[in-house]
Amino acid sequence: MSKYNQPRSLLSIRGLTERSVKLFSHFVTYKFQHVYYRTKESLGQHKRDLVVMRVEDASNSLEETKVQFLDALERFKAVVHVASGSLEDKYRLLKQQYDFCAMRSELVASKIQAIEEVSDALFKEWDAELNEYTNRSLRAQSRQQMKLSKQHYMRLIKAMHKAEKKIQPVLGAFRDQVLFLKHNLNANAIAALQHEFSEIAFDITQLIQAMEQSIAEANHFVHVLVEQKNVPALPPGVQK
Repeated sequence: MSKYNQPRSLLSIRGLTERSVKLFSHFVTYKFQHVYYRTKESLGQHKRDLVVMRVEDASNSLEETKVQFLDALERFKAVVHVASGSLEDKYRLLKQQYDFCAMRSELVASKIQAIEEVSDALFKEWDAELNEYTNRSLRAQSRQQMKLSKQHYMRLIKAMHKAEKKIQPVLGAFRDQVLFLKHNLNANAIAALQHEFSEIAFDITQLIQAMEQSIAEANHFVHVLVEQKNVPALPPGVQK
């Protein structure tokens, strides 16, 4: 029986069950994160510090991924333009480079998600604590700092997602060439790859530019957060 022929009550129960599972999953995730952040804070690592650490980590990961793709480009060039060496060796070399690039791209995606999670928690906490101020000047100063931090954060996450989205098409094109060579280990296959090399090289160049922009945004965002942390608050009673 297809889902279209099932009784309405059964579909309603199934829909309710799916929503319940999602709600329970979100609840467990929230509780886990809450305990995690409380534990970190008890050890002297606040959400702002965690954001800085994760942004720096993601920036380093992007830098390593950039280097990996540049190395893959050079290996690809060597494979298609150097006549010496067996076709099997060339395939294994390209396959190894593809696997390394795919692994690096997965790490980048996970690190971006980690930044989003802790940043969301930071801004929610920051916004809620604005209501706890009794000094209007300090509250206004803190609100302005939060607004500035959000602006830089949005630029950062936009740049990182832009770089992340460029990775998959490049990996897809790279994977196609590796598969083609795998099943066509002959001189004609190498000749065919030569025609694709310039296009893949352009795609990787565009990817590298996006990664470099993300790294620059990450460094700037970290600088903003660190500078804000070191700026002394206005003395009580002093109006802006």
